[in-house]
Amino acid sequence: MSVSTTLLEKYDVPGSRYTSYPTILHWNSQPTQKEWIESVAQNLNDGESEETGAAIYIHIPFCRSLCTYCGCNSRITTKRSVARPYVLTVLREWELYRELLENSFPIPLSEIHLGGGTPTFLSAEELAELITGILAHVRTGSNPEFSIESDPRVTTTQHLKTLANLGFRRLSLGIQDFDSRVQLAVNRVQSEQQVKEVTETARAFGFESVNYDLIYGLPFQTVNSIEQTVAAVLKLRPDRIAFYGYAHVPWVKPGQRHFTDNDVPVGPAKRQLYECGRELLLAGGYREIGMDHFALETDSLWQTAITGKLHRNFMGYTSRFVTPLIGLGVSSISDSWDMFVQNEKQIETYTGRVLAGELPIFRGHRLTNEDQVLRRHILNLMTRFETSWHESQSFVPYLQDIDDRLADFRHDGLLRSIDEGCEVTADGRAFLRNICMAFDAHLARDTAAKQFSRTI
Repeated sequence: MSVSTTLLEKYDVPGSRYTSYPTILHWNSQPTQKEWIESVAQNLNDGESEETGAAIYIHIPFCRSLCTYCGCNSRITTKRSVARPYVLTVLREWELYRELLENSFPIPLSEIHLGGGTPTFLSAEELAELITGILAHVRTGSNPEFSIESDPRVTTTQHLKTLANLGFRRLSLGIQDFDSRVQLAVNRVQSEQQVKEVTETARAFGFESVNYDLIYGLPFQTVNSIEQTVAAVLKLRPDRIAFYGYAHVPWVKPGQRHFTDNDVPVGPAKRQLYECGRELLLAGGYREIGMDHFALETDSLWQTAITGKLHRNFMGYTSRFVTPLIGLGVSSISDSWDMFVQNEKQIETYTGRVLAGELPIFRGHRLTNEDQVLRRHILNLMTRFETSWHESQSFVPYLQDIDDRLADFRHDGLLRSIDEGCEVTADGRAFLRNICMAFDAHLARDTAAKQFSRTI
């Protein structure tokens, strides 16, 4: 799939990745704590009748060094003494949830995900304390899914053994690029051997799905460096690969000023890196899923993609829809489908509020009916490459002129009309973020410029 330079230049504009709708920059109707807890409780009650449970996301912010490409909320430190107090604070936050929910039964749980930062900054013993503290007050279903993000440089055999014993079967490794010049520029130096050892050790302990994160558009990347990186990845054969574009937002993340704008490939040059990697992955037996994701046919992500059950949330693509998603830890985001909330972003403020007996929520959004309808359309496009509004519950007044908003995409061969709906063409997948922007009512009504990363 080769995309014309003219189209790349036309559609290379700032835009959201749409891991949520509305995007965080357009959250404008914050729920009260009471409203949020009532929404979570309703989700849990609905899940009881459907024999599903909640998902818990736990954010571990600590990293021992700064990866300069990173846009995540992190705290750079080498002080190991910060870890256990943080674990105890997260467990206290979980206790607050249980007290407010007033459940007389263990909370049903389907998933646990640990992200960061670097979750394996915690020792194996601290991870065990954290997870056993969560699991002591839940009831897991027949097929729980526990996953963790990991830095191969600080992940030990004991980490992996402990996690496997706790029920973790999914591991995501931050690789980004194996080229030495690129690694130095982004301060993420790790060898193929390190990655190989962690991957093989995880599999030996029973991890069933290993994901690699790769990034295109990093400073000093070339087609040759992408070819070398993908060749190394294909030898290690991860089950899933997230191959996503670097978001250059130095006005938000000052660490990205470690290199200059001229060092970063943009526009057609950046897209060429993706197309090179994509072709190599497809030739290597991987299947393309949604936007910027790939999986082997044996992985559940591919299996749910072909059955139409693929889901997307703040953590990216997932193989099932689970609600509520309860975020624990600093800056964590929670989602009950009709509400979003986010925790305090500074560790000290987060800790203070938890220890004072408060849920540490500092912003959120109550979704209107329009929000929920448009969210579903954007999710359909992101996971199935099509959506339809022929049914009344799929239509809101904003969609009255959606055909006009999509006209350019149809004219450029990126979209085709179907019965009161639309379908993204093969060429259009490169512009999926742009197409979703046409369904973004908040963006259309916003006269102030928003500082998103560029879509290409």
